[in-house]
Amino acid sequence: MNTGILGSGDVGQALGRGFAAHGHAVRLGTRSPERDELQQWAADTGATVTTFDGAADFGDLLVLAVSWDGVENALHLAGNHFAGKTVLDATNPLDFSDGTPRLAVSGNDSSGERVQAWLPNAHIVKCFNTVGAAYMVDPDFPDGPPTMFIAGDDEGAKKQAGDVLDAFGWEHIDLGGIEQSRYLDALAIIWITHAMRSGGGGHAFKLLRA
Repeated sequence: MNTGILGSGDVGQALGRGFAAHGHAVRLGTRSPERDELQQWAADTGATVTTFDGAADFGDLLVLAVSWDGVENALHLAGNHFAGKTVLDATNPLDFSDGTPRLAVSGNDSSGERVQAWLPNAHIVKCFNTVGAAYMVDPDFPDGPPTMFIAGDDEGAKKQAGDVLDAFGWEHIDLGGIEQSRYLDALAIIWITHAMRSGGGGHAFKLLRA
């Protein structure tokens, strides 16, 4: 499948590498595709680095993986290439202005709902926002595969997200509509807080059943 990744930071690169390793044709969208480190990443992965517009146009499946304060601009730069497509939203609306993580969007709103409002003709699935980049693809934990919670309004898009998670070695749980992103944003804060207190990011969530 043709997959476009919007964002070239740790998350975008990790997911782009993972999609490429699992047989997808990948284009990574960024503001500065000419950067040497990104060209080396492309050579190492077999993916292509391009603009946001180029990645969005190319991808049948899209992944949003930019920092929260850059989301609106990235979507603007990506152009009108979202209609009818599944967009996996890996963003977190983080505010570190006082030195500790808190949500920049909360209450009766969420990052997933904002992205869905900005892209009304796309099918947003909140996904990949509750674990560190190093464990997003083929996570290896002693107690077995961790659980990825997802949320979105379109059942077909969530099926597509679930197929990706299956291939990437995750259990996945569908929480319902995109408004459930409110709780996934908060769950990300728990992951980040524990990472900061423990000094490492080698953890993930697991749903245990009786």
